[in-house]
Amino acid sequence: MTYEAVIGLEVHAQLNTRSKLFCSCSTGFGQEPNTNVCPVCCGMPGALPVMNKKAVEFAAKMALAVGCTVNTDSVFARKNYFYPDLPKGYQISQYETPLAEHGWLDIETPDGEKSVHIIRIHMEDDAGKSIHSPSENMSFVDLNRTGVPLIEIVSGPDLSSSDEAVAYLKGLRSILRYLGICDANLEEGNFRCDANVSVRPCGETKLGTRTELKNLNSFRHVHKALEFEISRQTALLEDGEAVVQETRLFDQDTGGTRSMRGKEEAHDYRYFPDPDLVPITVREDEIRVWREQLPELPQARARRFVHTYALPPADALLLTQERDLADYFEAAAARGVSPKDVSNWMLTEMLRELKEQDMKAAEAPFHPSQLADLINLIDQGSISNTIGKQIFSELFQSGQDPKEYVQARNLVQISDHSQLEQIIEQVLEENPDEVQAYLGGKSKLLSFFMGQVMKKTKGQANPQMVNTLLKSKMKSEKT
Repeated sequence: MTYEAVIGLEVHAQLNTRSKLFCSCSTGFGQEPNTNVCPVCCGMPGALPVMNKKAVEFAAKMALAVGCTVNTDSVFARKNYFYPDLPKGYQISQYETPLAEHGWLDIETPDGEKSVHIIRIHMEDDAGKSIHSPSENMSFVDLNRTGVPLIEIVSGPDLSSSDEAVAYLKGLRSILRYLGICDANLEEGNFRCDANVSVRPCGETKLGTRTELKNLNSFRHVHKALEFEISRQTALLEDGEAVVQETRLFDQDTGGTRSMRGKEEAHDYRYFPDPDLVPITVREDEIRVWREQLPELPQARARRFVHTYALPPADALLLTQERDLADYFEAAAARGVSPKDVSNWMLTEMLRELKEQDMKAAEAPFHPSQLADLINLIDQGSISNTIGKQIFSELFQSGQDPKEYVQARNLVQISDHSQLEQIIEQVLEENPDEVQAYLGGKSKLLSFFMGQVMKKTKGQANPQMVNTLLKSKMKSEKT
């Protein structure tokens, strides 16, 4: 019997508001522990929450971006559970009446495009952070994160592999960043994911017993945890054993999952409407304005790049994952150079530099107009493509003008026939054995001669001209 996986994801995204969801404390990351706190977010008796309107706007924009219906009325509820980092003894969330429902996100799979149902998007405040110190045998609680606004994006059980789950997460991250409402960094914890996983015999429609996976703080960990859990559950069923419904932690050291606790159900949290908060009322005219403010989103922009710039779909997808990278591409392409050349340089040399320098495209000292100038120098024959690649790193890091850089270092490409012919003559005279071998039929030696010419000219020889002249010279030698 063969089995298939059924995966649903619960994604928590921290909204980029300046203050918390129900108080005026800062949401700044990396502050000294327990400094961004007040009676409201500390859960002091008698302290009353006040709704952050900007958080509602951000949440609604994400909902509209994935096709959800934004409810004009939604209700906050108390989700009751006790953790040391939850000072109120409950989390303010939404249950029966969320902010938004019934959207979707399309992802690319090996079998084509797949639509993943988004059941709901609701708002809630974050809990604090427990910090464990094994060396001191103590645990500490930092409440700075308590009360920071979150949205929870709940997918349907529509994902069937770890690859699809990662593609879905990357799609959500791109949209959140395009909207500017969340940094969406898994490593910093402002974009977090819990996965519900079950397996069932192929062709079966009834869902199997599910487990919930936590502690997934990178795309690689999401992939590894899901792969392990799918294999673990499949092995249990093949051995005739039952899968236990529980919450499991991903162990980064072993690459496996381990039991954490029994899985809670909704009734375990004893939800009830929060008596200190009135329902959220969103007007239709507000929804209309927020919809009009949405930027062109990643998938639509990728499709436009394919049709407008004739880019391969895979290249367009990579260029549009980050808004500033797509903006950089369009700014460079607008300078009149080949869009395909711009794409090639960005997806190779530029992405490498961005990764090494740990910066975003918008922060690069090398501006789009300068990339276009570099491409023009190559197209005009002023420098070779090889020289362009050799100098790219320094140009990128310094932000120098490519034309001035090339002229100052005398890197202009050698395209003078007589000068190149003299260099070719020298190369052939210095390598008589290789010449005879070439004349004897070893045509692959042409690349050897090309390399020698480039070595003598320090890469400045026009490669097309050298290739033509070499072939002509060798032809004359044969006759």
